[in-house]
Formats: sequence, structure tokens, C-alpha cells
Amino acid sequence: MPELSQDAERVKAPLPFGVAEVTGPSMVPTLYHGDRLLVHYGARIKRGDVIVLRHPFQQDLLVVKRAAERREGGWWVLGDNTYAGGDSTDYGVVPDELVLGRVRFRFRPRRPAQRSLPAVVGWALSAARPVFSGRSASRRLRAR
Repeated sequence: MPELSQDAERVKAPLPFGVAEVTGPSMVPTLYHGDRLLVHYGARIKRGDVIVLRHPFQQDLLVVKRAAERREGGWWVLGDNTYAGGDSTDYGVVPDELVLGRVRFRFRPRRPAQRSLPAVVGWALSAARPVFSGRSASRRLRAR
């Protein structure tokens, strides 16, 4: 679940992009706790996209999930981590008006323990990556 400043959503920027931070394990192995995300608000959503949405029961809470399937009334969303829960298996279809945008890019901050040259080089080569549709999708998504 990302944390996102409510002010960032209210202010209309020239570009419809914002930054969010991931908290929790629901999208492991695609996203990890502490990852920063570049979110494209208002982007067209398709099956397999990683999206940011408002939780259907706590609309002040923003969550990151994968759009697994288009259903009547909205999107069926799933986390990539089968064991974390907190997706459509718990709250059903997410209405379109609660879907805010699509995740385009992730940045993984360097951990304090990554101090050696090989560790820093490894981090630098993998820290910033685009988030593709269907890539790193969980077995639950591929099995559907």
C-alpha cells in the first residue's frame, strides 16, 4: 500500500504524474516496502497493469494492486504476493471511480547495508526500472 500526499492529488499539475511510496508486502516480488513509484494519474488501465486505487472501504487509504480482470462494475485486483491478502478476494470488484492511475516506474532506495562497491554497483543497475503490464505477475494472475 503506498502512502501518497493528499495535497499532491488535489493540485492539478501540468503533467498528470505523482510519486507514491510502497508500504507493506502485498506486491512482493514486483514491489517491496520502501519502493518509490511514479504514478500516471488518469492513465488508461488494461489487464495486468500495476495500479493505484482507493481502498473500497477506507477511501482515505491508497493501495497498489495489479488489475487482473475487467468485470461488470469495475476491476478485479490482486496483489502479487499470494499470502498478503487485501485485494479483491477480500472486498470484491473495485469501481472505476476508485482507480486513480497506473504505475509507470519504480525506484528502489539503497539500503544502509549496501556500502561495498559491488553492492552499490548492483543497486545502481537495478534501482530504477519501468513497471510493465503482466511482468512479474503472480501465479494467481497467470492461472486465471
